[in-house]
Amino acid sequence: VSTKDEIRIGILGFGTVGQGTWKHLSENAESLERILGVRLEPVRASVRDLSKERGVAIPADRLTTDSQSIVDDPSIDVVCELIGGVDEARELTMRAFANGKHVVTANKALICEHGEELFEAAEKADVRYAFEASVAGGIPIIKVLRESLVANEFPLIYGILNGTSNYILTRMEREGLDFEAVLADARELGYVEADESLDLDGIDAAHKAVILAYLAHGMWFPIEDMSIEGIRRISPEDLQAARELDCKIKLIAVIRRNFENNHVSAGVYPALVPMREVIARTNGVYNGVSVTGTVAGTTVLTGRGAGQDPTASSVVGDVVDIVKSITGAAPPPKLLHVTPNECAPAAAREVTGSFYLRLTVDDRPGQLARV
Repeated sequence: VSTKDEIRIGILGFGTVGQGTWKHLSENAESLERILGVRLEPVRASVRDLSKERGVAIPADRLTTDSQSIVDDPSIDVVCELIGGVDEARELTMRAFANGKHVVTANKALICEHGEELFEAAEKADVRYAFEASVAGGIPIIKVLRESLVANEFPLIYGILNGTSNYILTRMEREGLDFEAVLADARELGYVEADESLDLDGIDAAHKAVILAYLAHGMWFPIEDMSIEGIRRISPEDLQAARELDCKIKLIAVIRRNFENNHVSAGVYPALVPMREVIARTNGVYNGVSVTGTVAGTTVLTGRGAGQDPTASSVVGDVVDIVKSITGAAPPPKLLHVTPNECAPAAAREVTGSFYLRLTVDDRPGQLARV
């Protein structure tokens, strides 16, 4: 238990989410201090370009291009790793742990590729590694799985985990536009990652599915074994056909567990979702996650899945949870409430499903019979 009256926070990466985190920590400083009994003080942020204009007020002497100086600063208690990418982020995170610092991240690719190593390093260093912002932006799905639904096992988790692809499909469906036209708008609005394949080919959603599978089932699903398909081949005609079937086409991540053999399947693909489901009615940049538990039944969470404010909200929420464990106000939650490695990936032949075919044929007698 700490007797500090101030918790000092360093931020690695000062892009959209980094600036949002600094802004909300600063603007809500008084209310957070009343809640926690200690002051949260953002003190340093690392950037690539000191001369760049930014949308948040920050004294010039609080900025640095040297990220390592933040993780090595003995006065900093909590590091928010918001730089993205994998290699540098991993190195800085491991160094922060070695220096006894707690780390908050929004980096799903890092956790997907190195989560097992990072969680072990955090436990060995007796520090917290918090990652709510890594999946579904402002939706607290990780807290729900780890805490709220702790009495459950999960036969099915599925949902929309990428807001960009959902925005594109929503615009195509509502306005009858083709994929390329809506993609151009999404680029202008800043919705698309620099590496567009992350959003358009299902890879971003797959990273998040790996994290959810770990929390729900205690196993790291190899992303190379996952069936992953994006939205590039979806046409307005497909979306119209889905409407006629009282469905919507959504890019969804699906995680299923077979309790007879404890095999888990995971995949990301466009699917026909019946309109009676909340996920089908989750539109635009919103995300939605449906969690079926053995005790609670089905719980659905929807909300903004990306952007400065929702993601920064999750980062600040993780900082607050860490501060509560530092001050002794609340014990840190267990990372897992399931038996690690009890489950194994399902073989491809075990995974079954229904498929939709749309055929264009001549309008004359006997054509469908020939098909």
